[in-house]
Amino acid sequence: MFAVLKNLGWFFQLEKKRYLVGLFFLIVCGGLELLPPLLLGNAIDDIVTGSISWGGLTQYLLLILGLVAVIYLCTYVWMHRIFGGANLVERLLRTRYMNHLLGMMPPFFEKNRTGDLMAKATNDLRSVAATAGFGMLVMTDSTFFLVVILFAMGFLVSWKLTLAAILPLPLIAVGMVIYGRAIHKRYTAAQDAFGVMNDQVLESVAGVRVIRAYVQEREDQQKFQDITDDVYRKNLAVAKVDALFEPTINFSIGLSYVIGLSYGVYMVFQNEITLGSLVSFNMYLGMMIWPMFAIGELINIMQRGNASLDRVNSTLSVPPDVPEPEQPVHVRTPDSVVFDHLSFRYPSSGEDNLKDISLTLKRGQTLGVVGRTGSGKSTLLKQLLHEYPAGTGRLLFAGVPVENLSKEQLHAWIGYVPQEQILFSKTVRQNIQFGKKDADDETIMEAIRTAAFDQDLHTLSDGLDTLVGEKGVALSGGQKQRVSLARAFIADPEILILDDALSAVDARTEAKIIEHIRTQRSGKTTLISTHRLSAIQHADWIVVLEDGAITEEGTHEMLLAANGWYREQYERQQLENHLSS
Repeated sequence: MFAVLKNLGWFFQLEKKRYLVGLFFLIVCGGLELLPPLLLGNAIDDIVTGSISWGGLTQYLLLILGLVAVIYLCTYVWMHRIFGGANLVERLLRTRYMNHLLGMMPPFFEKNRTGDLMAKATNDLRSVAATAGFGMLVMTDSTFFLVVILFAMGFLVSWKLTLAAILPLPLIAVGMVIYGRAIHKRYTAAQDAFGVMNDQVLESVAGVRVIRAYVQEREDQQKFQDITDDVYRKNLAVAKVDALFEPTINFSIGLSYVIGLSYGVYMVFQNEITLGSLVSFNMYLGMMIWPMFAIGELINIMQRGNASLDRVNSTLSVPPDVPEPEQPVHVRTPDSVVFDHLSFRYPSSGEDNLKDISLTLKRGQTLGVVGRTGSGKSTLLKQLLHEYPAGTGRLLFAGVPVENLSKEQLHAWIGYVPQEQILFSKTVRQNIQFGKKDADDETIMEAIRTAAFDQDLHTLSDGLDTLVGEKGVALSGGQKQRVSLARAFIADPEILILDDALSAVDARTEAKIIEHIRTQRSGKTTLISTHRLSAIQHADWIVVLEDGAITEEGTHEMLLAANGWYREQYERQQLENHLSS
């Protein structure tokens, strides 16, 4: 049950001073709360015997008021320390979790649903944080405070009356063990269902246009209804067990009251205790209600925390598919990129997706990659990003294997524009500045002109400050591509990768962008994959892929002379352009 506290031991060690101060004042507060009932009992005995005076009564009242003030101050300190620690651990865990996700590569996200990852980052981390705050409170109150109250009842009033009153307590212990196991199992299932629901919402919102286009609104609503019903049923199962805690405790406390009051009255008549002592005892018995509830809350919150921490740790414990090298080699500039008999296979593939690729690309050169759909163009370009475990053969940057380079240095060299553009729900300006945070308007406009997006600015409602919407929904496909291109151009990377990044623009705009690339990226390496051969005619070297293997390579003129697939495709596209014009 307390595994969650053990697993959070690093945090308690880090914030040792905070928790020592908080627990100290919590214990002091618990001890001071025992004094008012004792003072009240003594005052009642003095009243019964007629030995109290106005001065004595005033003294009792001032003592009780003083204790209340001190208890108030102590409560403020321990609440600030302990509950502040809960907020702190939630922040630290969320930061660690986010950093872990940012360090993971595509294979990880292919196996994990986005909605479930979001559920862990919200609900689960909140449950874990609760154990560092409210959990510490109920653990202290259900142990130390309970023991202190029992001590006060037994030694300050009557040990016989105390033993009789606590006879029902074993009922609570048995119930808590049974309920705790059920809570852990059911809460884990409920959180898993919440993750599935999150994922469904994300898919529905992201694919709302497709859903409407295929008139699947009712089906999607029904699917979501089924999922929410499942979440409801599983959370209801948790609530059913949760609802058993309070009745069990109330029943046990009720028995304690009946036994304590009945036996206490008997002892008063037998002159074994005074009336004031019985009043004090009943007040202590009332004070036991919260520690009894705290036992139930302790089991509940610890089991929830355990279940949530297990889910979070299942993500945090996954090692990166591409680990950082222990001793990375520093390379100042990627003077060359060499594919040395490189073969590669995706983890989910049954055969090699790249086969014996050998290429050499010098700094400042442009490589064109063409081929049929599914021939391996994107796979070849993505090798430079080093997002998957290496296959056979080698990929070298300036003579250094990619496995020996740090990810930070490798990615700092590369500007990547994928087939599917990802824009953030910010303005056009902010999306472009993502490539260079401190870029001024002139630098931004230069990147926009390079991407041939300057003629579109006047069509946007607020120019550079136009919000692009979720994933760029407010822009057309061609506009999204050119904003993505501008974002890459403004970074002025050593290696620019354009993965079919001109597919949504017309031929004239494409020609303008290619001309800008040729003039402004002199001395920088560029790799372009495309279906339109006009985009790579200027390339220093062109490769044709088929089923992951290079079937043709050379310059544009060499490939035309070879009379292969490249020439056939070029002539077909030239004919299509002629007919369309």
